[in-house]
Amino acid sequence: MIRDAGAYRSLSSISHQGKFIEADGRTMLNVSSNDYLGLSGLESLRQEFASVCDPTQALYSASSARLLTGNFPVYGELESLIALRYGREAALLLNSGYHANVGILPAITSPSSLILADKLVHASMIDGIHLSRAKAIRYRHNDYAQLERLLDDNQGRYDSVVLVTESVFSMDGDICDLRKMVELKRRYPNVMLYVDEAHAVGVCGPTGLGQAEAQGVLPDVDLLVETFGKALASVGAFVVTNEDMKQLLINRMRSFIFTTALPPVNVMWSKFVFGKLASFTEERNRLRSLERMLQVAFPDRTVSSHIFPFLVGDSHESVRFSECLKRKGFYALPVRPPTVPEGTSRIRFSLTAQMTEVEIARMIDVIKDISSEFVKENKI
Repeated sequence: MIRDAGAYRSLSSISHQGKFIEADGRTMLNVSSNDYLGLSGLESLRQEFASVCDPTQALYSASSARLLTGNFPVYGELESLIALRYGREAALLLNSGYHANVGILPAITSPSSLILADKLVHASMIDGIHLSRAKAIRYRHNDYAQLERLLDDNQGRYDSVVLVTESVFSMDGDICDLRKMVELKRRYPNVMLYVDEAHAVGVCGPTGLGQAEAQGVLPDVDLLVETFGKALASVGAFVVTNEDMKQLLINRMRSFIFTTALPPVNVMWSKFVFGKLASFTEERNRLRSLERMLQVAFPDRTVSSHIFPFLVGDSHESVRFSECLKRKGFYALPVRPPTVPEGTSRIRFSLTAQMTEVEIARMIDVIKDISSEFVKENKI
Protein backbone atom coordinates (compact mmCIF):
# COMPACT_ATOMS: atom_id res chain seq x y z
CA MET A 1 0.00 0.00 0.00
CA ILE A 2 2.83 2.42 0.87
CA ARG A 3 4.64 1.43 -2.32
CA ASP A 4 1.51 1.93 -4.42
CA ALA A 5 1.15 5.46 -3.08
CA GLY A 6 4.74 6.31 -3.99
CA ALA A 7 5.57 6.97 -0.35
CA TYR A 8 7.82 3.97 0.39
CA ARG A 9 11.10 4.88 2.12
CA SER A 10 14.28 2.94 2.77
CA LEU A 11 17.68 3.60 4.28
CA SER A 12 20.42 4.42 1.78
CA SER A 13 24.03 3.35 2.05
CA ILE A 14 25.96 6.59 1.62
CA SER A 15 29.39 8.00 2.36
CA HIS A 16 29.96 11.64 3.24
CA GLN A 17 32.88 13.51 1.71
CA GLY A 18 32.45 17.07 2.99
CA LYS A 19 29.71 18.68 0.91
CA PHE A 20 29.56 15.63 -1.36
CA ILE A 21 27.74 12.31 -1.05
CA GLU A 22 28.97 9.05 -2.49
CA ALA A 23 26.20 6.58 -3.28
CA ASP A 24 25.47 3.99 -5.97
CA GLY A 25 28.88 4.55 -7.50
CA ARG A 26 28.29 8.29 -7.94
CA THR A 27 29.79 11.35 -6.28
CA MET A 28 27.10 14.02 -5.94
CA LEU A 29 26.77 17.47 -4.40
CA ASN A 30 24.68 17.03 -1.25
CA VAL A 31 21.74 19.42 -1.56
CA SER A 32 19.57 17.57 0.97
CA SER A 33 21.58 18.31 4.11
CA ASN A 34 20.61 20.54 7.02
CA ASP A 35 24.29 21.39 7.58
CA TYR A 36 23.49 24.96 6.55
CA LEU A 37 26.74 26.58 7.70
CA GLY A 38 28.81 23.69 6.38
CA LEU A 39 30.46 23.13 9.75
CA SER A 40 30.06 19.38 10.17
CA GLY A 41 32.82 18.53 7.71
CA LEU A 42 35.33 21.19 8.77
CA GLU A 43 38.47 19.37 9.86
CA SER A 44 39.99 22.63 11.18
CA LEU A 45 37.05 23.07 13.55
CA ARG A 46 37.35 19.52 14.87
CA GLN A 47 41.08 19.92 15.38
CA GLU A 48 40.59 23.16 17.30
CA PHE A 49 38.00 21.47 19.51
CA ALA A 50 40.36 18.56 20.17
CA SER A 51 43.08 20.99 21.24
CA VAL A 52 40.89 22.65 23.90
CA CYS A 53 38.78 19.66 24.99
CA ASP A 54 39.63 18.11 28.35
CA PRO A 55 39.64 14.37 27.58
CA THR A 56 39.01 13.51 31.24
CA GLN A 57 35.62 15.23 31.02
CA ALA A 58 34.69 14.14 27.49
CA LEU A 59 32.69 11.10 28.50
CA TYR A 60 30.81 9.18 25.81
CA SER A 61 27.75 8.53 27.98
CA ALA A 62 25.89 10.35 30.72
CA SER A 63 24.59 6.96 31.89
CA SER A 64 21.59 8.56 33.55
CA ALA A 65 18.86 11.15 33.29
CA ARG A 66 19.86 14.63 34.44
CA LEU A 67 17.54 14.48 37.46
CA LEU A 68 19.45 11.43 38.70
CA THR A 69 23.24 11.32 38.23
CA GLY A 70 23.51 12.60 34.65
CA ASN A 71 23.74 16.33 35.28
CA PHE A 72 27.36 17.09 34.40
CA PRO A 73 28.73 20.65 34.89
CA VAL A 74 29.05 21.31 31.16
CA TYR A 75 25.26 21.16 30.75
CA GLY A 76 24.74 24.07 33.12
CA GLU A 77 27.67 25.93 31.55
CA LEU A 78 26.12 25.65 28.10
CA GLU A 79 22.68 26.68 29.37
CA SER A 80 24.16 29.75 31.05
CA LEU A 81 26.03 30.68 27.87
CA ILE A 82 22.88 30.31 25.77
CA ALA A 83 20.79 32.41 28.17
CA LEU A 84 23.48 35.10 28.18
CA ARG A 85 23.69 35.27 24.39
CA TYR A 86 19.91 35.44 24.00
CA GLY A 87 19.58 38.01 26.78
CA ARG A 88 17.07 35.83 28.62
CA GLU A 89 16.78 34.41 32.11
CA ALA A 90 17.20 30.74 31.34
CA ALA A 91 17.75 27.96 28.83
CA LEU A 92 17.21 24.22 29.10
CA LEU A 93 19.20 21.66 27.15
CA LEU A 94 17.19 18.82 25.57
CA ASN A 95 18.08 15.66 23.71
CA SER A 96 16.59 16.63 20.33
CA GLY A 97 14.19 19.00 18.64
CA TYR A 98 11.66 16.18 18.62
CA HIS A 99 12.08 15.70 22.38
CA ALA A 100 11.55 19.42 22.82
CA ASN A 101 8.38 19.77 20.78
CA VAL A 102 6.79 16.53 21.87
CA GLY A 103 7.43 17.33 25.53
CA ILE A 104 7.00 21.06 26.06
CA LEU A 105 3.41 21.48 24.86
CA PRO A 106 1.96 18.74 27.14
CA ALA A 107 3.96 20.17 30.04
CA ILE A 108 2.74 23.77 29.76
CA THR A 109 -0.93 23.16 28.92
CA SER A 110 -4.00 21.66 30.56
CA PRO A 111 -7.62 20.88 29.55
CA SER A 112 -8.35 24.57 30.09
CA SER A 113 -5.71 25.63 27.54
CA LEU A 114 -6.04 26.40 23.84
CA ILE A 115 -3.27 25.77 21.31
CA LEU A 116 -3.45 27.76 18.04
CA ALA A 117 -0.90 26.22 15.68
CA ASP A 118 0.10 27.04 12.12
CA LYS A 119 -1.19 24.39 9.71
CA LEU A 120 2.35 23.60 8.53
CA VAL A 121 4.17 23.18 11.84
CA HIS A 122 6.55 20.23 12.09
CA ALA A 123 5.36 16.70 12.90
CA SER A 124 7.04 16.90 16.31
CA MET A 125 4.83 19.82 17.30
CA ILE A 126 1.75 18.04 15.97
CA ASP A 127 2.68 15.03 18.13
CA GLY A 128 3.15 17.32 21.12
CA ILE A 129 -0.28 18.82 20.50
CA HIS A 130 -1.83 15.35 20.34
CA LEU A 131 -0.16 14.36 23.62
CA SER A 132 -1.41 17.47 25.37
CA ARG A 133 -4.86 17.69 26.93
CA ALA A 134 -5.45 21.11 25.43
CA LYS A 135 -8.01 22.09 22.82
CA ALA A 136 -6.15 22.66 19.53
CA ILE A 137 -6.99 24.55 16.34
CA ARG A 138 -4.64 24.74 13.39
CA TYR A 139 -4.97 27.99 11.43
CA ARG A 140 -4.14 28.41 7.74
CA HIS A 141 -0.45 28.75 7.03
CA ASN A 142 0.84 32.22 7.95
CA ASP A 143 -2.75 33.53 7.90
CA TYR A 144 -2.57 36.14 10.65
CA ALA A 145 -6.07 37.45 9.93
CA GLN A 146 -7.55 34.02 10.68
CA LEU A 147 -5.36 33.71 13.76
CA GLU A 148 -6.66 37.07 14.99
CA ARG A 149 -10.25 35.94 14.45
CA LEU A 150 -9.57 32.77 16.43
CA LEU A 151 -8.10 34.82 19.27
CA ASP A 152 -11.16 37.08 19.21
CA ASP A 153 -13.61 34.18 19.13
CA ASN A 154 -11.94 32.36 22.01
CA GLN A 155 -11.10 35.32 24.23
CA GLY A 156 -11.94 34.55 27.86
CA ARG A 157 -12.86 30.91 27.17
CA TYR A 158 -9.51 29.41 28.23
CA ASP A 159 -7.09 29.94 31.09
CA SER A 160 -4.17 30.10 28.65
CA VAL A 161 -3.59 30.26 24.90
CA VAL A 162 -0.40 29.11 23.19
CA LEU A 163 0.47 30.36 19.70
CA VAL A 164 2.66 27.77 17.97
CA THR A 165 4.70 28.38 14.83
CA GLU A 166 8.01 27.80 13.11
CA SER A 167 10.12 30.77 12.10
CA VAL A 168 11.60 29.25 8.94
CA PHE A 169 9.26 26.49 7.85
CA SER A 170 11.09 23.25 7.22
CA MET A 171 9.30 22.10 4.08
CA ASP A 172 8.47 25.40 2.36
CA GLY A 173 11.37 27.55 3.49
CA ASP A 174 9.11 30.55 3.99
CA ILE A 175 9.29 32.81 7.02
CA CYS A 176 6.81 33.64 9.76
CA ASP A 177 6.14 37.29 10.56
CA LEU A 178 7.19 37.08 14.19
CA ARG A 179 6.55 40.79 14.75
CA LYS A 180 2.91 40.21 13.86
CA MET A 181 2.78 37.18 16.17
CA VAL A 182 4.17 39.26 19.02
CA GLU A 183 1.67 42.02 18.28
CA LEU A 184 -1.21 39.52 18.51
CA LYS A 185 0.20 38.00 21.67
CA ARG A 186 0.34 41.38 23.37
CA ARG A 187 -3.20 42.27 22.34
CA TYR A 188 -4.86 39.42 24.22
CA PRO A 189 -4.54 38.25 27.83
CA ASN A 190 -2.94 34.97 28.92
CA VAL A 191 -1.31 34.29 25.55
CA MET A 192 2.12 32.68 25.16
CA LEU A 193 4.20 32.55 21.97
CA TYR A 194 6.03 29.32 21.13
CA VAL A 195 8.46 29.47 18.18
CA ASP A 196 10.51 26.65 16.70
CA GLU A 197 13.71 28.05 15.16
CA ALA A 198 15.27 24.72 14.12
CA HIS A 199 15.94 25.88 10.55
CA ALA A 200 16.85 29.46 11.47
CA VAL A 201 19.37 29.17 14.29
CA GLY A 202 22.91 29.70 13.06
CA VAL A 203 21.66 30.99 9.72
CA CYS A 204 19.48 34.03 10.46
CA GLY A 205 20.13 37.15 12.49
CA PRO A 206 23.27 39.30 12.83
CA THR A 207 24.86 36.81 15.25
CA GLY A 208 23.03 33.68 14.13
CA LEU A 209 20.44 33.52 16.90
CA GLY A 210 17.60 33.02 14.40
CA GLN A 211 14.64 34.90 12.99
CA ALA A 212 13.64 36.20 16.43
CA GLU A 213 16.96 38.06 16.45
CA ALA A 214 16.60 39.09 12.80
CA GLN A 215 13.11 40.50 13.44
CA GLY A 216 14.03 42.10 16.77
CA VAL A 217 11.67 40.11 19.00
CA LEU A 218 14.04 38.00 21.11
CA PRO A 219 12.65 39.29 24.45
CA ASP A 220 9.04 38.72 23.37
CA VAL A 221 8.98 35.00 22.55
CA ASP A 222 7.98 32.99 25.62
CA LEU A 223 9.41 29.68 24.43
CA LEU A 224 12.09 29.73 21.75
CA VAL A 225 13.06 26.21 20.65
CA GLU A 226 16.38 25.76 18.84
CA THR A 227 18.32 22.74 17.65
CA PHE A 228 22.00 21.85 17.54
CA GLY A 229 21.50 19.16 14.91
CA LYS A 230 21.34 21.33 11.79
CA ALA A 231 23.42 24.49 11.23
CA LEU A 232 25.29 23.99 14.52
CA ALA A 233 26.66 20.59 13.44
CA SER A 234 26.00 18.79 16.68
CA VAL A 235 23.17 16.95 18.42
CA GLY A 236 20.46 18.00 20.84
CA ALA A 237 18.27 21.07 21.25
CA PHE A 238 17.44 23.78 23.75
CA VAL A 239 14.60 26.04 24.76
CA VAL A 240 15.15 29.67 25.75
CA THR A 241 12.63 31.00 28.25
CA ASN A 242 12.33 32.43 31.77
CA GLU A 243 13.44 30.75 34.99
CA ASP A 244 9.94 29.84 36.20
CA MET A 245 9.15 28.14 32.89
CA LYS A 246 12.45 26.27 32.97
CA GLN A 247 11.67 24.88 36.41
CA LEU A 248 8.18 23.90 35.28
CA LEU A 249 9.65 21.96 32.35
CA ILE A 250 12.22 20.23 34.53
CA ASN A 251 9.40 19.00 36.74
CA ARG A 252 6.71 18.21 34.16
CA MET A 253 8.33 17.51 30.80
CA ARG A 254 8.28 13.75 30.34
CA SER A 255 10.72 13.72 27.40
CA PHE A 256 13.23 15.48 29.68
CA ILE A 257 12.57 13.56 32.89
CA PHE A 258 12.50 10.04 31.49
CA THR A 259 15.52 9.96 29.18
CA THR A 260 19.25 9.52 29.53
CA ALA A 261 21.03 12.84 29.11
CA LEU A 262 23.19 13.59 26.09
CA PRO A 263 26.81 12.37 26.30
CA PRO A 264 29.03 15.03 27.91
CA VAL A 265 31.42 14.97 24.94
CA ASN A 266 28.58 16.02 22.63
CA VAL A 267 27.56 18.82 24.97
CA MET A 268 31.17 20.01 25.11
CA TRP A 269 31.22 20.14 21.30
CA SER A 270 27.89 22.01 21.25
CA LYS A 271 29.25 24.56 23.72
CA PHE A 272 32.37 24.99 21.58
CA VAL A 273 30.41 25.55 18.36
CA PHE A 274 27.77 27.78 19.99
CA GLY A 275 30.53 29.93 21.45
CA LYS A 276 31.70 30.65 17.90
CA LEU A 277 28.24 31.27 16.46
CA ALA A 278 28.57 35.03 16.12
CA SER A 279 31.78 34.64 14.11
CA PHE A 280 30.19 32.76 11.20
CA THR A 281 29.15 35.97 9.42
CA GLU A 282 30.91 35.05 6.19
CA GLU A 283 29.02 31.76 6.01
CA ARG A 284 25.67 33.49 6.58
CA ASN A 285 26.47 36.08 3.91
CA ARG A 286 27.40 33.32 1.46
CA LEU A 287 24.03 31.66 2.02
CA ARG A 288 22.23 34.92 1.30
CA SER A 289 24.19 35.24 -1.95
CA LEU A 290 23.22 31.71 -3.05
CA GLU A 291 19.58 32.41 -2.12
CA ARG A 292 19.59 35.44 -4.40
CA MET A 293 20.79 33.26 -7.30
CA LEU A 294 17.75 31.03 -6.85
CA GLN A 295 15.42 34.01 -6.54
CA VAL A 296 16.66 35.39 -9.85
CA ALA A 297 16.58 31.98 -11.57
CA PHE A 298 13.07 31.05 -10.41
CA PRO A 299 11.03 34.27 -10.16
CA ASP A 300 7.80 32.30 -10.43
CA ARG A 301 8.59 30.24 -7.34
CA THR A 302 8.93 31.46 -3.77
CA VAL A 303 12.52 31.47 -2.51
CA SER A 304 12.47 32.98 0.97
CA SER A 305 15.43 31.29 2.61
CA HIS A 306 18.17 28.67 2.29
CA ILE A 307 15.43 26.02 1.82
CA PHE A 308 14.08 25.83 -1.74
CA PRO A 309 11.06 23.54 -2.31
CA PHE A 310 10.61 22.62 -5.98
CA LEU A 311 7.04 21.41 -6.23
CA VAL A 312 6.49 18.36 -8.44
CA GLY A 313 3.07 17.21 -7.19
CA ASP A 314 2.81 13.46 -7.72
CA SER A 315 4.81 11.26 -5.35
CA HIS A 316 6.02 8.85 -8.05
CA GLU A 317 7.13 11.73 -10.26
CA SER A 318 9.01 13.39 -7.39
CA VAL A 319 11.01 10.18 -6.99
CA ARG A 320 11.74 10.13 -10.73
CA PHE A 321 12.74 13.83 -10.64
CA SER A 322 15.14 13.03 -7.79
CA GLU A 323 16.71 10.16 -9.75
CA CYS A 324 17.26 12.48 -12.72
CA LEU A 325 19.04 14.95 -10.43
CA LYS A 326 21.26 12.21 -9.03
CA ARG A 327 22.31 11.16 -12.50
CA LYS A 328 23.34 14.78 -13.10
CA GLY A 329 25.42 14.90 -9.90
CA PHE A 330 23.02 16.33 -7.31
CA TYR A 331 21.91 14.35 -4.28
CA ALA A 332 18.44 15.88 -3.91
CA LEU A 333 15.77 13.80 -2.22
CA PRO A 334 11.99 13.83 -2.70
CA VAL A 335 9.68 14.85 0.13
CA ARG A 336 6.36 13.00 -0.01
CA PRO A 337 3.24 12.42 2.08
CA PRO A 338 2.76 12.16 4.99
CA THR A 339 5.58 14.71 5.43
CA VAL A 340 3.74 17.05 3.06
CA PRO A 341 0.07 17.05 1.96
CA GLU A 342 -1.10 14.78 -0.86
CA GLY A 343 -0.42 16.27 -4.26
CA THR A 344 2.42 18.51 -3.03
CA SER A 345 5.40 16.16 -3.26
CA ARG A 346 8.54 18.10 -3.94
CA ILE A 347 12.31 18.16 -4.13
CA ARG A 348 13.62 20.02 -1.11
CA PHE A 349 16.91 21.74 -1.96
CA SER A 350 18.98 22.87 1.02
CA LEU A 351 21.77 25.38 0.54
CA THR A 352 24.91 25.19 2.62
CA ALA A 353 27.68 27.74 3.02
CA GLN A 354 30.33 25.45 1.55
CA MET A 355 28.64 25.44 -1.87
CA THR A 356 29.98 27.69 -4.62
CA GLU A 357 28.18 29.94 -7.07
CA VAL A 358 29.46 27.75 -9.92
CA GLU A 359 27.85 24.67 -8.33
CA ILE A 360 24.54 26.42 -7.75
CA ALA A 361 24.52 27.86 -11.28
CA ARG A 362 24.95 24.34 -12.67
CA MET A 363 22.24 23.03 -10.34
CA ILE A 364 19.86 25.72 -11.60
CA ASP A 365 20.54 24.70 -15.20
CA VAL A 366 19.95 21.03 -14.38
CA ILE A 367 16.67 21.77 -12.56
CA LYS A 368 15.42 23.78 -15.51
CA ASP A 369 16.40 21.09 -18.01
CA ILE A 370 14.70 18.30 -16.06
CA SER A 371 11.58 20.34 -15.34
CA SER A 372 11.27 21.21 -19.04
CA GLU A 373 11.22 17.51 -19.88
CA PHE A 374 8.62 16.87 -17.18
CA VAL A 375 6.45 19.71 -18.51
CA LYS A 376 6.63 18.22 -22.00
CA GLU A 377 5.39 14.94 -20.52
CA ASN A 378 2.63 16.77 -18.58
CA LYS A 379 4.09 15.41 -15.34
CA ILE A 380 4.33 18.79 -13.57
